Amino acid sequence: MTSANYNAVYNAPIPPMPISPSRWLRVACPLLLAALFLATTVARATDWTGPEEQLAHKIAAVTGPGAVAFDATNRSSLTKADFDDIRRGLLVQLAALGLRFVNADQAAATIQVTLSEDQRNYIWVAEIHQGTNQPAVVMASLPRPDAPPPLHEPAGLVLRKALLWSQQDRILDAAVLDGSPSHLVVLDPNQVALYRFQDSRWQPEQSLPITHARPWPRDLRGRLVLRHDHLFDAYLPGFFCRSAATAPLTLTCYPSDDPWPLGTDQFSLSAFFTPARNYFTGALAPGLGKQTTVPAFYSAALLPREKYTLGLFAAVDGQVHLLDGITDRAAGKLGWGSDIAGVKSNCGSGWQVLATRSGDDPNDAVRAYEFPDREPVAVSQPVDFAGNITALWAESTGGGAVAVSHNLETGRYEAFRLTITCGQ
Repeated sequence: MTSANYNAVYNAPIPPMPISPSRWLRVACPLLLAALFLATTVARATDWTGPEEQLAHKIAAVTGPGAVAFDATNRSSLTKADFDDIRRGLLVQLAALGLRFVNADQAAATIQVTLSEDQRNYIWVAEIHQGTNQPAVVMASLPRPDAPPPLHEPAGLVLRKALLWSQQDRILDAAVLDGSPSHLVVLDPNQVALYRFQDSRWQPEQSLPITHARPWPRDLRGRLVLRHDHLFDAYLPGFFCRSAATAPLTLTCYPSDDPWPLGTDQFSLSAFFTPARNYFTGALAPGLGKQTTVPAFYSAALLPREKYTLGLFAAVDGQVHLLDGITDRAAGKLGWGSDIAGVKSNCGSGWQVLATRSGDDPNDAVRAYEFPDREPVAVSQPVDFAGNITALWAESTGGGAVAVSHNLETGRYEAFRLTITCGQ
């Protein structure tokens, strides 16, 4: 074999070609835009664009284009990252609609956005102030991805409401005295009025004025309790009134820090009311088993058990606390409002809890629940009201409850009697 010697030959290096600025931009911009798009997609794990556009258009429809002051608050379970993302998105949407953001002293309108939620939806509320006009409120909502499945409803009980009384002045509580004839007692900030059922309607019978030296707190609450040895007691913040036992009725009122009765005649539990506010301090009298305190609360419901009483307390912190005389457990997110009451129906387990719903819907609703263990089960369809509920108290007998609502269409206060009947 013959061998051959090969000499390696290398090409000369190719000189680098200069890239003009315009060509560099043509090459780099698509890459940068792709990177920004990818970063935005990763950052916005949830697409909030729909509700952002919806709320922005509703706000702009009120304010029109111009200078506004904007602020946002998160009162939902959204993370700070989501909240910041939504806030930026709203600012972008509003700017696209012609709104400019300035300090409050330079603004034609101020916008306060609150991100809240109920059991099933995120609810975004914008309160808009313009000059001396009444504030305008607009809302947007979207389903929560982590919403719990609907509560199982056993074959139903029927929650019924019957209108007792309607008036322009605020109603604090009402009570029906069944008899022949029946009577209705209505408590408002200035008097206790007594009506007699005659000719198929309530006829005025007597008015008992409430004289008090100190002004009432702004969000006034009051409670009527029927008694066996006299007609009724009336509880107001820092004040107590007692009726006479015989007709013609008189009313004796005086300052008092005595506790207000909770629940019905079947329970002796009472709680101390905060005179200058609208809730109970949390101190119980005499107590529930070994428990004599609970977090400050708006309302309570009591359910008898075989060996103890289960107390439910709608606390000021938004939680519902369950007390059994030994332990205190927060029930988590139930989607309830701040008004609850326990009633005896002789249906189902015999006792149910009536609860308002949470959320920003101006029209309230009440639903009946049972507690077979420590989790609520809905046992009735909701009963709707034409406004927000301002009071919900169990009747002294325990056979029902009185709900007071402020009708948004008429502006009047309406007292309803709520009762439960057994379903078919």
